[in-house]
Amino acid sequence: MSDPCPPTRVVIAGGGTAGWLAATALVRQLGPLVQVVLVESDEIGTVGVGESTIPTARSFHAFLGIDEAAFMCATQATFKLGIGFENWGRVGDRYFHPFGTVGRSVAIADFQHFWLEARRHGFGGAYTDYSLEARAAAAGRFGRDEAGTLAYAYHLDATAYARFLRGIAEPAGVRRVEGRIASIERHGEGGDIAALHLVSGDRIEGDLFLDCTGFRALLIEGALETGFEDWSEWLACDRAIAVQTEAVAAPVPYTRAIAHRAGWRWRIPLQTRVGNGLVYASAHMSEDEATATLMAGIEGMPLSEPRALQFRAGMRRRAWSRNCVALGLAAGFIEPLESTSIHLVMIAVMRLIQGFPFQGQDSAALRTRFNAQSRHEWEHIRDFIILHYAQTERTDSPFWQRCSTMRVPETLVERIALFAESAGAWQGQDDLFRIDSWVSVMLGQGLVPKAHHRIPGMLSRQALKDSFDGLDQQLSRQLQPIPDHLAFLKGYCGASA
Repeated sequence: MSDPCPPTRVVIAGGGTAGWLAATALVRQLGPLVQVVLVESDEIGTVGVGESTIPTARSFHAFLGIDEAAFMCATQATFKLGIGFENWGRVGDRYFHPFGTVGRSVAIADFQHFWLEARRHGFGGAYTDYSLEARAAAAGRFGRDEAGTLAYAYHLDATAYARFLRGIAEPAGVRRVEGRIASIERHGEGGDIAALHLVSGDRIEGDLFLDCTGFRALLIEGALETGFEDWSEWLACDRAIAVQTEAVAAPVPYTRAIAHRAGWRWRIPLQTRVGNGLVYASAHMSEDEATATLMAGIEGMPLSEPRALQFRAGMRRRAWSRNCVALGLAAGFIEPLESTSIHLVMIAVMRLIQGFPFQGQDSAALRTRFNAQSRHEWEHIRDFIILHYAQTERTDSPFWQRCSTMRVPETLVERIALFAESAGAWQGQDDLFRIDSWVSVMLGQGLVPKAHHRIPGMLSRQALKDSFDGLDQQLSRQLQPIPDHLAFLKGYCGASA
């Protein structure tokens, strides 16, 4: 028997990555259960400060049935095995946050306890020396195999990504309307959004509205006044300058995050160009100085004029308010230090599809659950980003002096205290970042635990050393057949220049 209820009318306000990700997912997963209209204006364009993802993007693409090679060719994408951090703990420091697992753990004790015991005995390399992803990144290698040996994500062109998704969504039934929003009509009773009025005079009705209007947040904030929770007391950076440059070297399979006196800058290699940007705190650096600092550090000729962006760290008090769900920058902003922006859109869309408010159904409980999960995700990522700033020994500028002395959220205080006391780390069921990630960054930022679990101490020094030597040899054997990153790209998904 067919469903007697009519399809739910979904109106997506705004395109870009968030809008077209949502449109593609909804039409591919819910099909005839929804009618999707996306309203966007070519005059506004796509706004973004990063072009990098984390491995969850692969699962989301599999969920949508997206062909990886086609996607990578269309977006000039390269592979990413982690993030290299420079000058974060101290000026001159370098460490790597790899995807995948590090070393070998046992049920009672994670690998960092064995590594600390090895260091106590005077052997063992850096913690991430025992990560295949870190070794492959350092060697400029990448390869895919059926066993999924390497954990990876992507560097991509965000504008091309939105265009690629549009090419999937429109043939599948999404209707795109070109136009700018003039006003938002609300129902007299209850206050839900009833329709969008466009400058052209068109009126777009809907049952569920997705706000993908970026920082403007025209629906969730402009119309519904949901409220914004400001996190700038912990994340002081509020500006960015971005510029694209021509590629002058083979693309490395990792993102670079290089700290400077008032923030950090990124370097993201694509197949035919490089994305560069500088994130900074306007209280400690002017736009002119930020632009000069960025341009002094680029390699290759600029392909565009530097573009200035303003933002404020934080999140909407409710991501889902009445019949409106905010996605992407409309939902909030956490600087792209760990490349989580696109992930937050994907996980929100997944959660929305799993708990979809079909027409005629009550959705109060769905909203409550969605907002609780959203808050956990955002706060978890927030704490991980704050860790990079708070756990620093830099005092060479007012910005870093502020970071090193600020009071951090209690949820992060607990994590730092546990690791500092006993090398303990944990991952909750819904946490994005795993134990390996927390340990990589804590150690990389210079946090040395006072003690560790005594289980590794039950091994003799020679037995422990043999284990580490064996692990080192195993990783060397695994690395050997992995091809050069650029060579693999050309054979797998080479984009046309």
